[in-house]
Amino acid sequence: MKDSAESLDAEIERERLERVEDLASEDGAEWASHAMPGTFGCHELLDRTMIAFNLVEEMIVSHPACVQNREWYALAHRAFKALEILYERVGEVHLSNDADEPDSQDEDESD
Repeated sequence: MKDSAESLDAEIERERLERVEDLASEDGAEWASHAMPGTFGCHELLDRTMIAFNLVEEMIVSHPACVQNREWYALAHRAFKALEILYERVGEVHLSNDADEPDSQDEDESD
């Protein structure tokens, strides 16, 4: 099970790095500066995360077809909780006075 989790994590990171490359090629080397904690771009992510969080809870988790099925409900609830955690983590960094720099892996990609 650990190998499959590590494999999934590696695949997710590959996908993220592809998106980093796409953004850099579309918007230039300064693409990340518009989305750093404390910027409008980061605030926009926070807002969109709350919208998605509310939408998943109101339209999916509480939907009768979802509630009647244990597996579907568990999956929907995990999505709901993941969005809640994302909102809290983005908010902590975005609203703090000492916002962290992007991952060092992002910086490596610009070489």
